[in-house]
Amino acid sequence: MKKVLTGLAALAVSVSFAPAAFADAHGGYTIGVSNTVQGNGWREEMICAMRAQALVEGDVTGLIVAHRNTDSAGQLEDINNLIEAGVDAIVLNPSNPDALNSALEAAMAAGIVVVAVDAGVTAEGAYILSNNQEEYAYLGARWLFEQLGGEGDVVYMRGIAGVSADTDRDNGFRRALAEFPGIEVVHEVFTGWQQDQGKQQMFDFLATGIPFDGVWTSGIDNVIVDAFVESGAPLVPIVGADNAGFVGQLSSVEGLQGAAVTNPGSVGGAGIALAVDILNGEAPDSNVVLVDPVLWENTTEEGRATLAAAQNPNLDPEWPVSVSIPGWTDYTMEQIIACEGPGEG
Repeated sequence: MKKVLTGLAALAVSVSFAPAAFADAHGGYTIGVSNTVQGNGWREEMICAMRAQALVEGDVTGLIVAHRNTDSAGQLEDINNLIEAGVDAIVLNPSNPDALNSALEAAMAAGIVVVAVDAGVTAEGAYILSNNQEEYAYLGARWLFEQLGGEGDVVYMRGIAGVSADTDRDNGFRRALAEFPGIEVVHEVFTGWQQDQGKQQMFDFLATGIPFDGVWTSGIDNVIVDAFVESGAPLVPIVGADNAGFVGQLSSVEGLQGAAVTNPGSVGGAGIALAVDILNGEAPDSNVVLVDPVLWENTTEEGRATLAAAQNPNLDPEWPVSVSIPGWTDYTMEQIIACEGPGEG
């Protein structure tokens, strides 16, 4: 079993699958995927990791992908459609920890394995394989507050309200905040994990002229740096994720001090691998598996060397550079970039 070493409605949904007859003839598994944020680089890498891992899993011959911008009601519909399609497992990035329970419980009652990635669910019996979101926020926030000498005003740019990954990150951010009473949040905003929205929010706040000393972002990072550069505003320390664009900026933008906290979208591929393990009778001892993050800063020689080694010009700027998770994912760089699952291509 793999070990961690250190997230179909017919209308407006990207759906792909290998024919059921093909899967049945080979005795393989059909896995359903449900995701509610489209157009975000992290989520796109997550979906490509799922497709790539399904492609290299010898036991998976069918993949049905419900991938669209929707809410919990829409995700409930997608999950129910996956159940009706007769999938063997459902790997989902949940829109809410509690709102999907009726569909997830129905899936498990039908013998379908349920794996939530990136964020948790409360349905009993579901498996959760996630980046440690609370620690992700805590590491970055603590670094930022230390850079400011424990005093100053910060802009706090969150994800999507009510999504458990955002809630976990908020817990981590506020845990760090409690350790630095001299730090004040001067502006808090939800970016929706959308690049254009986050960039415009930063433009709008810079235009107010309200002074601040640093920015913590929930993975919408390279466009925040762009907003500073394009507006001519003085740079302040910025914390983001290990997205290719931001990692490159930390090595190339003059005067930028910042840190990238790892948050691999490849956790989606790990979720596919975990689902196959469970289907093959190799379930982990715990229903919760966490991948711990690390922080790369450009303010130390060691950190700069790590950032330089992590850069990958072949990736979309919004994709995390950590495109695989050792011990879980088996695909190649070429396969995740191709973004093709079994029966596709």
